[in-house]
This record gives sequence, structure tokens and C-alpha cells, in this order.
Amino acid sequence: MKNQRHEAILEIIAEKPVATQEMLIQLLSERGISATQATLSRDIQQLSLVKHRDENGIYRYTIPQSAVEEKNIFSEAVINVDYAMNTIVLKCRAGMAQGTCATIDSVHHDGIVGTIAGDDTIFILARSEADAKKLAKKFRSEIFSGKQGIV
Repeated sequence: MKNQRHEAILEIIAEKPVATQEMLIQLLSERGISATQATLSRDIQQLSLVKHRDENGIYRYTIPQSAVEEKNIFSEAVINVDYAMNTIVLKCRAGMAQGTCATIDSVHHDGIVGTIAGDDTIFILARSEADAKKLAKKFRSEIFSGKQGIV
């Protein structure tokens, strides 16, 4: 259900300017998806949405460019995601780990203490095992959604 709601949110903000959470709740409801304000706030944070003024001067929710770049690079570069304790390991195509790592650093994920990359492997130190589990799940979904054509 959450993935379906996230997809709908991304579709809605791509189709029209959405300035408020109330408006987004209404547009989701028109698609048969119910969400509380608290759920929507979490969704907005998980999707890394920001408010940005468009060319008409209207503030609207958008996906930050760094998040778009991260999804693109994940779908192209990352082969596997795993974690142990508070360390996440990303296996990448040869030569792509450092660029992918730089992109991860630019997004400033909560829960990441630091990253290090070699040629085809990235180690990410998370603050806790719970953070590592959450981030590994997010990274896996980015790989999967990128391969499905959702950016």
C-alpha cells in the first residue's frame, strides 16, 4: 500500500502543482487512496520531497535534483544491497562505486555517519542497526524502482 501511495504521490506532483498537504490528500483521495496528514508527512520525508517555487511563482512539491540523480545512478550502478549490524554494503558495477558514493553523500540521508568507496564496493556506516536496516530497504527499493522505469 505504501509503495502504491508513493507512486501516486510522485505521479500527482509531476502532473500538477501541489502546494499543500491538504491538496495532496484530496488528490490522493480522488484516486481512491486514503492517507492521514501524519502518514503523508512521513511519505513526503521518505520521498525527499521539497517545496520549490515554479516558473509561475507557485510553491509546489518537487523531487530534489539530487534525489533524482540518486535514483538514476542506483538503477544503473548498484547490483546488490546488504547490511550487517550498522554497516551497509553496496556492490556496484566495476568503476561506478565512487560516483554512486558521492551521490549518496550529496543527499544527506538521516542515519548515515559516513561512507567509503572502492572501485565496485561502497561501505556505509549507519548510526544504528535500525538505521542500516531502514536505509538498506530504501536503497533496495531504489534499485527495483529504477529497473521498473520509475525515477
